[in-house]
Amino acid sequence: MYNTLRPYLFRLDPERAHELTLRALRIAGNFSPARKTLELIFAAPQKPVEAFGLKFKNPVGLAAGYDKDGVALRGLSALGFGHLEIGTVTPRPQAGNPSPRVFRLVEDEAVINRMGFPSRGSERALMELDSTLRASIVERILGFDPRPRVFTRFSDSILGVNLGKNKETPNEQAALDYVSLVDVFSRYADYLTINISSPNTAGLRQLQERDALENLLKHIHAQRVLNEARHEKKLPILIKLSPDLSEAELDDAIEVILRAKMDGVIVTNTTLSRDGLRSNLKGESGGLSGSPLRARSEAVLHQTVKRVNGQIPIVSAGGIMHPDDAKKRLDMGATLIQVYTGLIYRGPALVKQILQGLKF
Repeated sequence: MYNTLRPYLFRLDPERAHELTLRALRIAGNFSPARKTLELIFAAPQKPVEAFGLKFKNPVGLAAGYDKDGVALRGLSALGFGHLEIGTVTPRPQAGNPSPRVFRLVEDEAVINRMGFPSRGSERALMELDSTLRASIVERILGFDPRPRVFTRFSDSILGVNLGKNKETPNEQAALDYVSLVDVFSRYADYLTINISSPNTAGLRQLQERDALENLLKHIHAQRVLNEARHEKKLPILIKLSPDLSEAELDDAIEVILRAKMDGVIVTNTTLSRDGLRSNLKGESGGLSGSPLRARSEAVLHQTVKRVNGQIPIVSAGGIMHPDDAKKRLDMGATLIQVYTGLIYRGPALVKQILQGLKF
C-alpha cells in the first residue's frame, strides 16, 4: 500500500506530507476499530529486550522528530514499535526555523532538515500525554480494549521524551531548561533523552564538550535524584550524540556520561557532512539523515561500543533503511535501534520487516 501512496506523498512539500501522515495516525489512534486494524496489519514477532531497567517488547523504536509534541502516540504504537520517542520538546513554545526547512534527496535516499526544535512547549506536550492516558483508561473501562494493562500506561510501547533547550536560552543557562524538563516529564516518561547534538540550533553542539557536558549532567543527575525520591521511580536518562564528533571528542563525551551515571547513549543524530551526495539539494543547510549517514553512524557505534565496554546500553540511530541495517547494528553491539528516515522511504512496514528478520 505504501508503495502506491509514496509517489503522491512525494509530490507534496515534505513538511506538509509529514503533517498529513501524523494527522492520519492521530485520527486512527483515537478510533478503536482503525487502531485495531493497524495492529493486525503490522503485528510482528515479539523480540523482548531489557535495557535501562525497562522491558521492551522489541528493540525497534521510533526516533525523536517524528512526533514532536506527542499528538499521535496511540496510532504510532499500533505500528509495532517497541518504543516511541517524542520530541524534541522545549520548555517554552517556539516556531523553529523559517520554511522551507525539510528537503527530500530522493537520489540519495536522504533527508536534510533544519527544523530548529519547533515545539509547542512542555505544557502542551504534557496535555497531549495526559489526554492520551485518559482516553486509554476510558476505553478500558468501557470494554473497548480488553487487554490487561496497568493504568499508568497507554500502550505496550515504552515512551521516551527527547528534551532540548529553547533557542534563546544561552548555553550558560542551558542546564535550567534541561532540569525543568526532566522535572516535568518524570511522571509520564519511561526514559528521557538529553538532546545536545542537533545541528539546527546555534551553539547547541558545544554542550557536548567535556567541561560544558560535565556541568550540564551534574545538574541533570541532581534533579533526577530528587524526582526518584518524589515519584518512587527510577527514571533512565540517555544522552544523544552527534556523528560529527572527532574520535577524541567522542571519547571525552562518553567518559563524562559514564562518570555522571547516565543510563545510556544514543548514537547518532544527523550530520552536517555532505560527502558523496548526488542530489542538487545537497547545498541546503541542516542535518542530513538517511542512507548517506549509514557508514558514519556505524563507525561511531563501533567506537562507542569499545569505549562503553558494556557499562551502559547503546541505542543506534541514523541510516537504518533496511532490515539488514538494523540487524548489523544489533550485531555490532547496540541494544536498541531507532528509525525515522527509513520510514519515509520504506513505509511503516519497515518495523515488521526488521523484526521478522531478527533471530534471537
